[in-house]
Amino acid sequence: MENERKQPLIVLMHGDREVSLKALARAIGTKTVAMCRPEVAERHTGYLVGGTSPFGTRKPLPVYIERTIVDLEVAYVNGGRRGFLVGLAPAALVTALHATLVDVTDQPASPL
Repeated sequence: MENERKQPLIVLMHGDREVSLKALARAIGTKTVAMCRPEVAERHTGYLVGGTSPFGTRKPLPVYIERTIVDLEVAYVNGGRRGFLVGLAPAALVTALHATLVDVTDQPASPL
């Protein structure tokens, strides 16, 4: 994703939910946030879309994590290739990525 100044950022969200772009913009103190074009995402991260990992990006990017992810026992994130997932304790994910927790889900939690 990117803000109105075309500055890139990464948002980790539950796989069955979507990011509210308006809520994200409010949470990070920017006017707007939008999905960036695949070639822009690749240029910033070094990963092909569909295999984008929050780890090992070409340059350091701010990472935001949906707050409810920390309630999970294990969080799975892309490991750098399509279909390659890495499971981590959410607290370790937040620490390793120096991530900021945000409330930006567009949908209510689904019943278990």
